[in-house]
Amino acid sequence: MELYTNLRKGEKGAWLSIAVYMLLSSTKYIVGYIGNSEALRADGLNNFTDIIASVAVLIGLRISQKPPDDHHAYGHLRAETISSLIAAFIMAIIGIQVVIQSFQSLMNPVQQAPSPITLFVGFGSAVVMYGVYRYNIALARKIKSSALRAAAYDNRSDAFVSIGASIGIIGAIVGFPILDSLTAFIVGVIILYTAYGIFYDAAFTLSDGFNSEDAEALNVLVGKTPGVYQVLDLKGRMHGNQAMIDVTVTVDPYLNVIESHWITEEIERKIHKAKPHALALVHIEPEYDLIEHE
Repeated sequence: MELYTNLRKGEKGAWLSIAVYMLLSSTKYIVGYIGNSEALRADGLNNFTDIIASVAVLIGLRISQKPPDDHHAYGHLRAETISSLIAAFIMAIIGIQVVIQSFQSLMNPVQQAPSPITLFVGFGSAVVMYGVYRYNIALARKIKSSALRAAAYDNRSDAFVSIGASIGIIGAIVGFPILDSLTAFIVGVIILYTAYGIFYDAAFTLSDGFNSEDAEALNVLVGKTPGVYQVLDLKGRMHGNQAMIDVTVTVDPYLNVIESHWITEEIERKIHKAKPHALALVHIEPEYDLIEHE
């Protein structure tokens, strides 16, 4: 099945992110500690949270590939969402730690400027992360993976964070040491904001949330299907990356079973075209206004 094949392909992007984040997080934290840059250490901790998020994506992709069984008739696609939720809590804890430490430094500033080597590490990591972003976003578009696309956007934001940390280091080197701690504080806030975004998306999906604009677009699409008189009900929810759509429509009450079935197949075809890998359940009812009364 193409859906599970794409999940396996998505593992390449997750593994690349994990490898790069492990290298960058350790390098940044060590160089930041030796070179007296709190901003670079905070950026290193930021990358550490990204390792956790990437591992969560990888675990979720692995479990999601398990086929349906007696206890999971719809498969295990929500495993990825659950892993993201756990990762969000871990990221939030680390983000709070970075904010507290940087706030304490702001209250008791250190006058020693960071070493110039911290600047090169900061800008170098930004270039590397942007390269990872380009790879992952291309792969996400190829396999149509929303999880990998989100990971790619996280890669891009990490590149921007590294640039911001480097700017703070520059300010500290030229005579404003407080900018290093201020940048670390901003990085901590960014970690918390990222954790909130992951938590919100995961909670929205797990609570059977569905984008209202997508639902309205599908409603219009189904309503234009030949043979459909009314769309009585249309609702959707996400099961991992798979959309599950329930539709109730009315048709000519004098159609035979074959003709009614053709309409359901056409509705399913349109939904699949708009939402690849969607599972559509179509219920047909007679249009009672068309029933002839003697």
